[in-house]
Amino acid sequence: MNSEPCCKKTGACAYVLASLGTLLIVGWLVCLMRSYTQPPSLAESRGVERRKIRDDFHGANTPLLDSYAWQDPSKDIVRIPVAQAKALILQEWQDPEKGWSTLTNRAEKAFAPAAAPKNQYE
Repeated sequence: MNSEPCCKKTGACAYVLASLGTLLIVGWLVCLMRSYTQPPSLAESRGVERRKIRDDFHGANTPLLDSYAWQDPSKDIVRIPVAQAKALILQEWQDPEKGWSTLTNRAEKAFAPAAAPKNQYE
């Protein structure tokens, strides 16, 4: 009975088990570091940011779109709600000539140059 081959087998088994254990520990550490260092999803963070911007925009502009107000009092231009403006446009454009003339009159009035201020020394 020779005990030497048994020792060689035990030594080889210990070496294989130690190598396998080391590889498992390294693999576990790699997975752990990936989870720590992986950045958050770009699509998710951009989506949240875009929704916030959209909600802020709607919150700021909804009162402007749904109420009456003076746009330019010096030219007698009034801002009206969008629904009212749509109904008014549909009514005016029943007759295309009337609609076109009304549109051009409004544009001329809105984009007319401002009156030059009078010089107080003349």
